[in-house]
Amino acid sequence: MAPRKVLIVNGHPDPSDERLCAALAGGYAKGASAAGHLVRRIDVGRLDFPLIRTAAEFATGEPPPVIREAQAAVTWADHLVVVYPLWLGGVPALLKGFFEQVFRYGFALSAEKPMKGLLKGRSVRVIVTMGMPAPVFRWIFGAYGLKAIERGIFWISGMGPIRHTILGGIDGKPAPRALKTVEGLGWDGI
Repeated sequence: MAPRKVLIVNGHPDPSDERLCAALAGGYAKGASAAGHLVRRIDVGRLDFPLIRTAAEFATGEPPPVIREAQAAVTWADHLVVVYPLWLGGVPALLKGFFEQVFRYGFALSAEKPMKGLLKGRSVRVIVTMGMPAPVFRWIFGAYGLKAIERGIFWISGMGPIRHTILGGIDGKPAPRALKTVEGLGWDGI
């Protein structure tokens, strides 16, 4: 397989390197780099950007420089990896705000043709960590927070295939088995 251009987004709002999501993003990068893939990384918790507050701003507003840099990284990549902790059934608010800034009309979505995604040709891996067991999230809670970003952000933007890894029963500390799993995904570039 030819080397892939991989963009890893650490979606934890706490920029501390001690967070599990930072370790998982690092593990994926380690595996991908060892396999010869090209890797870039964005740590959302280290970025300073405003939230979008109006529909007009989402449709026609000018993204701030840090968001334009993130959009350039998405354009560069052919594989996007997003790592985040489950908070209140979904993505942390800062990560959602980041997605709203990056995946806006004119970049991810066509302003002229509704439901036309502009980011075709990119695959996605979503890695979500949580304290509850993964089967409880998947079967009792329906994994709606995960489905919301898979369909409402990535799929509608034209990206695919979209895969996910749910790491349940995690207490926020580095878990050797989870790190090994994610490093293997990085090696495979999926």
